[in-house]
Amino acid sequence: MIFSKACEYGIRASAYIALRSLDKKRASLKDISLEVGSPEAYTAKILQMLVRGGIIKSIKGAAGGFEIESKKMDRIKIEDIVLAIDGGFNDKICVLGLKECSQKHPCPVHHKYKHIKSDLKAMLQNTSLQEMSTGLKEGHTCLNF
Repeated sequence: MIFSKACEYGIRASAYIALRSLDKKRASLKDISLEVGSPEAYTAKILQMLVRGGIIKSIKGAAGGFEIESKKMDRIKIEDIVLAIDGGFNDKICVLGLKECSQKHPCPVHHKYKHIKSDLKAMLQNTSLQEMSTGLKEGHTCLNF
């Protein structure tokens, strides 16, 4: 598992909130929970982490909900969401779960997997919420089945 379940939900929730924000609408906790397939109470905790991490904004009141400023969407990368929820991407973890895996002491797949980890790290650093939400809006990508 590359990310915690909370982080997976957080990435999907952020993309959904960004999609709604593109249409100048706020997303409710209930809608987010349904869209990402997470229980409401668990989703609420994840959203709190995203608010504290500066990824999303929480607006209280009858017309409240969650939103992301459109001018920030291009600057918010998946890496920022992972940092807010999981504390960052740990590219030192062995894919086979070994306690020690490095150039000096490689696991049987270390040399093949290190390139994948490098590509994954680059994707996290370079993929913005703008890109994710635009793909959703245009129907090229989806969050659920």
